[in-house]
Amino acid sequence: MPVLALALYLAFIAVAFGLRTAIQIRRTGSSGVHRLSGPPGSAEWLAGVGFFVALGLGFAAPLLALLGVVEPIGALDATAVHVAGAVLAIAGIVATFLAQLAMGASWRVGVDPEERTALVTDGPFALVRNPIFSAMGPATLGLVLLVPSWIALVAFVGLLAAIELQVRAVEEPHLLRTHGAAYVDYAMRVGRFVPSVGRLNGLP
Repeated sequence: MPVLALALYLAFIAVAFGLRTAIQIRRTGSSGVHRLSGPPGSAEWLAGVGFFVALGLGFAAPLLALLGVVEPIGALDATAVHVAGAVLAIAGIVATFLAQLAMGASWRVGVDPEERTALVTDGPFALVRNPIFSAMGPATLGLVLLVPSWIALVAFVGLLAAIELQVRAVEEPHLLRTHGAAYVDYAMRVGRFVPSVGRLNGLP
């Protein structure tokens, strides 16, 4: 399973970041990818560093398992768990890419305070406010189940923590500043990561 996990992980990175960036450049002339922002120790900086560290650990987990450096967690090292992991990973990768496409020209990685993009509220964004991150959860959980090691678990938990920090401390404040009442109205109707869960109750 480490070989399949490594292949799916590389496919995830290639599709979600490489292919989507190439599409964005072709459509808009801009990559949509912003450099790490915020001073060291700030929420922006911690979220960005945490995200990339988690991705690095996610890549290391199947690689180290393949090399025999890390042993799997015995209770999770079963065929049924691996099959469930493969299904979750593939479905999550596809859902992540489709959600990225749904953002159209508004897609980006990171936040530029000076940038103004359209607020997307249709398609998967009518169900949850952050469908890309919602899809990354099952994708990365699936990769953990394919290679259930302590490194994979740390990568998964670290990624979830980085996503929470990025959304709550960086992206939502940016969207509130940029779109004001329109975003408040949208966030009062639509959940953050899960339908109907994490809706705003009014002005923060």
